[in-house]
Amino acid sequence: MTSTARKAQRVLARSAQAAIAAAAVADVFRAAAVRAHHLHPTGVSQHKSGLSSRVFLYLMTLAIVLFLMWLARSRRDAQELSPAASVPSRGWTIGAWFIPVVNLFVPRRFVLDIGRASSASWEEKRESTLVNLWWAAWTTHALVLVMAGRTAPGSLAVLVVAEALMIAAAVLMGLVIERITVLQSTAFAAAVPVAPRART
Repeated sequence: MTSTARKAQRVLARSAQAAIAAAAVADVFRAAAVRAHHLHPTGVSQHKSGLSSRVFLYLMTLAIVLFLMWLARSRRDAQELSPAASVPSRGWTIGAWFIPVVNLFVPRRFVLDIGRASSASWEEKRESTLVNLWWAAWTTHALVLVMAGRTAPGSLAVLVVAEALMIAAAVLMGLVIERITVLQSTAFAAAVPVAPRART
């Protein structure tokens, strides 16, 4: 991988991290506005709820697109670094996120496979724990939202738990992106031979 390609991957990683953080913050405002409208419905609360929901939708869509672009690029780089490693295909890497039930289990394994293939410096206990914590926060957040919508749509306690999980998942996802990007960048840098200096 050229230095330009490594720089592009770092830019993509930073963009994904920024979009994920922005979406998480927007979700907090969205959830608060939706709850306020649920408890005290007015024209103003409806407008705020709709606006915050649209902003969150746009930011979340951007975050998803950038994250999947980063993941697909990381998968390709991991395969280049470890040709014999077991990594998913490009289509399956992205498609698994959109298949019900499958998307509760398989994407986590794919991220772990990509991380392990990225560098011999992957520390199984620490790195896998980071991925597992991120995945636990993300899936629990999704399950809490589903249950809240059915049983306690206006509950402040449920709102706090759900948004705390969302923020935690966003932070942990950012750390996962950072770790894999750094490992791959370091591995590629180590694989590039340094040209000998000219004698003077």
